[in-house]
Amino acid sequence: MNQGKLYFDNASTTFPKPEAVPAAMADFIRHQGSNINRGTYSTAYETEELVFETREQLCRLFHFPHSKNVVFTANVTTSLNLVLKGLLRPGDHILTSSMEHNAVMRPLAQVASELAPPPQTADCAGTVRQNANAAGVMRRTADATDAMRRQISFTRIPCSGLGELCTASMEALLTPRTRAVVLTHASNVCGTLMPLKEVGDFCRKHGLYFIVDAAQTAGVFPIDMEDMKIDALCFTGHKGLLGPQGTGGLILRDQLAMELTPLISGGTGSLSHLEEVPAFLPDRFEPGTLNLPGIVGLHAALAYLEETGVERIRSWELALTDLFLREAKELPGIRLIGRTDIENRAPVVSLQMRAMDNAEAAFRLEQEYGILTRVGLHCAPNAHKTLGTYPAGTIRFSFGHFNKEEEIHTALRALGALASR
Repeated sequence: MNQGKLYFDNASTTFPKPEAVPAAMADFIRHQGSNINRGTYSTAYETEELVFETREQLCRLFHFPHSKNVVFTANVTTSLNLVLKGLLRPGDHILTSSMEHNAVMRPLAQVASELAPPPQTADCAGTVRQNANAAGVMRRTADATDAMRRQISFTRIPCSGLGELCTASMEALLTPRTRAVVLTHASNVCGTLMPLKEVGDFCRKHGLYFIVDAAQTAGVFPIDMEDMKIDALCFTGHKGLLGPQGTGGLILRDQLAMELTPLISGGTGSLSHLEEVPAFLPDRFEPGTLNLPGIVGLHAALAYLEETGVERIRSWELALTDLFLREAKELPGIRLIGRTDIENRAPVVSLQMRAMDNAEAAFRLEQEYGILTRVGLHCAPNAHKTLGTYPAGTIRFSFGHFNKEEEIHTALRALGALASR
């Protein structure tokens, strides 16, 4: 642990890691060090077996039957880029939410233009309303211009001021060219959970691919790819999975994988007599040398998760969140953002100081009290617009498995002291 510091930035990366994680990585670098799919000697085979076991661990965690469909990447951002840029073609349309991280929005902004909603859409209560700004936008009928047909486009599904997805509006936002829905599982700003099961059923009903960003929930909340009808689950290794930075991946269903164009290609150690990209998984999307020390660390982290239990971890993190929320609500000079209870939320809490600049408050929390938070827009500007916190942003507290109750009380005392100045 950072000497004398209290760490509340687990939504950025969990810290500390289980002791087994750095130990396994150091042992691999010192004593193993082999590549996979290249060497025909025992240590290479041992490393390959460990990588296979890590794929199996991820399949057990996310309830997916085929370990070959687990693709390792550097992080969830790489995974989302691989899926979105590999899938979308000219003319395609995609739905996303107004709460997305830039890991979703920047790839979409690169390849797509944003569409206004159709003339009639629904609000969060399901009430149909007229859209006064809808003149000239693409409608569900096939009256769009040829130029619009050639564009990739996206539409944001509206969310409430608490960050909750307005599912009643989704039907009205479909177009004949809608191909997929991409959705975060939980907001990295306010922690609100999205209804994956409901959206997965919607996607299956309409023949859409369902792509999920599980950056804030993998390893903390149950994710069942089969039950939730997820076609691509994108995850990172260094947050709730408790692994090292530089690890992540995605799990792809075969049908979606067949439609993705690889963004990067190169040597895989397989089919080396050919210059074409392999057609089979995971090699099709794993060119070059993997981050094997990182995967070894992730393997140790996943073993820790299995031994400890995701339910136990989630219960503790939400208990800390509940304690923080209940007492923070009573502090004058503090504005909590989003839900103020632990229903339908991850252990992420954003707040604003009413009489002090957020950045100054975050600076004082560290300098005077040793409390580490994250301040700003959290790479999610439209989420802050939805929550009414743009452009000022928020101070974010995010709690982890290794935080303690006394640390929460210390943070609350510090906030109270700052708010009273």
